[in-house]
Amino acid sequence: MGKIALVFSGQGAQYSGMGKELCEYSAAAKKVFDTVDAIRPGTSTQCFEGTAEELAVTVNTQPCVFAADLAAARAVEEKGIKIDCAAGFSLGEIAALAFSGILSDEEAFRLVCRRGELMDKAAKANPGAMLAVMKLPADKIEEVCSRFESTYPVNYNSPAQTVIAAKEENVDALIEAFSELKGRAKKLAVSGAFHSPFMSQAADGLMEYMEGVEFSEPQIPIYSNFTAKPYEGDYKALVKAQVENPVRWQSIVENMIADGVDTFIEVGVGKTLTGLIKRINADVKAFKVETPEDLNSIEL
Repeated sequence: MGKIALVFSGQGAQYSGMGKELCEYSAAAKKVFDTVDAIRPGTSTQCFEGTAEELAVTVNTQPCVFAADLAAARAVEEKGIKIDCAAGFSLGEIAALAFSGILSDEEAFRLVCRRGELMDKAAKANPGAMLAVMKLPADKIEEVCSRFESTYPVNYNSPAQTVIAAKEENVDALIEAFSELKGRAKKLAVSGAFHSPFMSQAADGLMEYMEGVEFSEPQIPIYSNFTAKPYEGDYKALVKAQVENPVRWQSIVENMIADGVDTFIEVGVGKTLTGLIKRINADVKAFKVETPEDLNSIEL
């Protein structure tokens, strides 16, 4: 058997009740929710009872998804499954930092709270939109983006999907441009143009915040959204860079497989990463864990 990778979900699939069943089932998961509640009171209540509108606000989404991600990861660990490496999609990378030991759970949670605040502020100061583009290769999408001002590929998700960030006024023209190439573009329900220069203000603010945060060496390799390779060099610079640069998810998965991973376990909310992984390589195993039933159905 090859290596097992833990992958942490990003925002977008959050829902009222996330993490509740695992919290009631797993002592390790409950400890995570107790930890985040001690720092940001009411976080578990938002996860378990918050409205869709409340959970869609970035300053709530990021802490809540982090809590659900890390709680599920600790439950997997509690079950005795040995994890060889980790990665997280967007904000999921912060939970992966905690799991890998680069940050303590407490410091990682404080960091994700600050990240959410800064990205929310940047989104209001520099409004933008995001579009998921399907049925076109990344190079064609990049070529279309180059024809529009302030338009960037931001999530290289799979061979069949790339997400772009753009100015709101360019959305209709972009959808038409992709349609002319036999592609399909769909506007996403997000509050900002994340992982692009629209977020430069947030990236700078996060770097300033991290001056007072202690980073340690990872206990297992964690793959960076920015480089698609295991963390090395200036860890804080990598955390800053992923806020204003593309998430190279397809490359991360391909590099993990090249490094011996044949089993992926997605922790947190939804099954988006599981689906993307299977589209990148149909031969690997991919499981998701967000409930006790999921946890107990893993067959390695």
